[in-house]
Amino acid sequence: MLSKLKKLGPGLLFAGAAIGVSHLAQSTRAGADFGLGLLWALLLVNLFKYPFFQFGPRYASATGESLLEGYRKLGKGILIAYFILSLATMFTIQTAVTIVTAGLANSLFGDISFLNFGIQSIDSVEIWTVIILTICLLILFLGKYSTLDKLIKVIIVTLTISTLVAVYFAFTEFEASVSLVQILPESKVEIAFLIAFMGWMPAPLDISVWHSIWAIEKKKDEGTFSPKSALLDFNIGYLGAIILGIAFVCLGYFVMFNSGETFSDKAAVFSNQLIDLYTKSLGNWAYIIIGIAALTTMFSTTITTLDASPRAMSKSVDLLFDKPKKNGYLFWILILTTGTLFIFFAFASEMGLLIKIATILSFVTAPFYAIINYKLIASKHTPKAWRPSIYLHVLSWMGILFLIGFSIWYLTTL
Repeated sequence: MLSKLKKLGPGLLFAGAAIGVSHLAQSTRAGADFGLGLLWALLLVNLFKYPFFQFGPRYASATGESLLEGYRKLGKGILIAYFILSLATMFTIQTAVTIVTAGLANSLFGDISFLNFGIQSIDSVEIWTVIILTICLLILFLGKYSTLDKLIKVIIVTLTISTLVAVYFAFTEFEASVSLVQILPESKVEIAFLIAFMGWMPAPLDISVWHSIWAIEKKKDEGTFSPKSALLDFNIGYLGAIILGIAFVCLGYFVMFNSGETFSDKAAVFSNQLIDLYTKSLGNWAYIIIGIAALTTMFSTTITTLDASPRAMSKSVDLLFDKPKKNGYLFWILILTTGTLFIFFAFASEMGLLIKIATILSFVTAPFYAIINYKLIASKHTPKAWRPSIYLHVLSWMGILFLIGFSIWYLTTL
């Protein structure tokens, strides 16, 4: 069992990056506001995004190169478009996940504003943001991929067990009859939430690029990582992300639906509400255990996004200029950290707005990633044995139409 777990890696990193804001924030909010009425959206978006996420590890393990090298083969313009889109979204995404992590740390470990050294304008959540980003940087600089690979396995197991236990107890305490009536949002506010909900469910599509990079790192670390192993690894991580997405919707439904309580847009208040979702179900004794599980979940998202975006940006620049930069990863991770802190200190009180912007941007750019991933995996650049089956072809066409259709629907309701 341990040997099999050791072989897993990029798929769990994918799950660690995915199971974050989309699950803790968006899914619980979906359950609280719509009951189980948006399960159709969760299941459909996971189904239609599946092939495009899967093409990342499929291409990397079959060719020995990341999707970025593949994009370059399709044309320099595609790689330039990827670079611009990533540059436009990576700071907002990093800030959105970090602010939730900082809020959870503040809720668990308390106010540390006494560290302000007399600077009254800095609050406790802002200090926690700096501490968390510093810890992430130290882990990534000192431990690199192998440490990240080992850390994520502990986090995912802890989260899965604690979440499923919480759902069970919440269900046993739920007195009303469970309604499975599905809802199609109609108002502009509801439609905006639906698009935001699907934008990061289970994750933004550009994570397929990160996954392909992690697959290459896994191959370097282990010496071998076959396409068959890569697909099994991915499917386990993807299925886990779906199950936990449903679990968080159920938690929001069982604990908050029709309660009159709504989630705050302030990080510290939201985090307390989030942990209360669990403790209301399990009892006060579980506050610390569940709080740590929630914190480690968001910490995993923070550290994986902080690792992956700089890797992707550095690799993109190398490919665009045909000149590998020795310290490209270091340069981009410092740029990302600096940009994150700037946005955070400027918009710390607007956590809900930051999350909404990041998730909607991810959804409306999803068709681009879907199309280029499909075009690459079905091209001559992928070994014939690992090109998609007819079923994956059909699912890909349907997925592209789904993503384009919902993006147009959203844009026409603005």
